[in-house]
Amino acid sequence: MGDDRPVVQMTLARGVIGVKTCLNPRSVILALHALYEKDPSAVRHTLKWVPVDIWTRSDLESIKEGVASLKGSIGPDESWRMTVEKRRYTALHKIDIIKEVAELIDQKVDLENPSKIVRIDIIGPQAGISVLKPDEFFSLMRTRRSSL
Repeated sequence: MGDDRPVVQMTLARGVIGVKTCLNPRSVILALHALYEKDPSAVRHTLKWVPVDIWTRSDLESIKEGVASLKGSIGPDESWRMTVEKRRYTALHKIDIIKEVAELIDQKVDLENPSKIVRIDIIGPQAGISVLKPDEFFSLMRTRRSSL
């Protein structure tokens, strides 16, 4: 996507790779969507790309602090929903995380068509937290469905 020296690392979760780039991660996602439109076979070996705004520890208090620091990314007139993905993590259930963290955000919840998605990806002892517009991550399955 244009980064001459991305740092690519395996994570604790099988099939999940972390990539650190000097590029704007949302621009990378836009370029990935454009690449897929031009040549779908160019991304056939990847399923999902999610930009991460901040990394924290995966304990509930750290996650709450991370979300609190990003909740300003949701405008007063915007709606939101939360997605929690867990890998190699058994300390808390998704619903418990959602209940605790959702209390921090005052804006309207819209599970079907949100303006923003608060995404929490937990991989073992770390959690990646993002506040994304629905088109700011790449999902091969979602992209294929929308092109049908």
